[in-house]
This record gives sequence, structure tokens and C-alpha cells, in this order.
Amino acid sequence: MSLEVINRHSEALFEFLWCPVCGHEGFSHIPFEGMFCKNCNTQVVLQESRENRGYEEAVLACFNTDSTWNLHVDKKLHRDLPDGSARVKVLGAPDDYEVDWWSPKPDEDWEPVERGEFDDMEEPDEVSHLA
Repeated sequence: MSLEVINRHSEALFEFLWCPVCGHEGFSHIPFEGMFCKNCNTQVVLQESRENRGYEEAVLACFNTDSTWNLHVDKKLHRDLPDGSARVKVLGAPDDYEVDWWSPKPDEDWEPVERGEFDDMEEPDEVSHLA
């Protein structure tokens, strides 16, 4: 008997996604645990959307900071999620994805970190040894 592996989401989707907590684009898959941001360990769970409005793919990416490290150390290099979680709906096809909406909706109290927003900032010495 062999185990059949079903890839429900393309690698291109993970190349499009970024972490709304720290802005990094890399994710690691830990078997039987899930997908996590390589930089801050924020977990991302993907779900098929109930409606796709004619797009090839319609996916909900649910981010959760329960497993995120170093959030208490330096607020300059990340932005915590409201109540520890947020969702983004992504529509499109490989090489043509777009964000449809964020939940909760970004406002004056919370904005997701943009892709690479903190890339040019130096990590303080007191933070670098904790990761």
C-alpha cells in the first residue's frame, strides 16, 4: 500500500504570501504540524474559499501568533495581529495572485506588515541571540 500525497495549493501561492507579523516571505513546512514563517514562527493555515468568483484559485490564509517567538522583545521589527490572528483572502492563479481582503479589516489600530517592510532595519543586539 502506498500513501498518495495531494498538493492542494501550489508553490506559487507560498511564493506570493508573506507574513503579516514580520513581513518575511519564507515559510517552513513541519510535517504533521503545519506551515510556519521562517523568521518569527507565525503559523499559517490555508483553506479553500467557499466562493472563487471565477478565479482559478481562491484561498483563505489564516495567520496565528500562538507559536510566534520574540513578540515581547522588540516592537520595531514586527506588528502583532489583533487578538492573535488574521485572515487574508487571495484570488488568482500562479504568477497572478492578488489580495481580495483582510480580516479584521486594516484600520488605524492595525495594519498588516507589508512584504519586506522591515528588511532594511537592523535587529538590535539584545534581540538577535533570542531567535
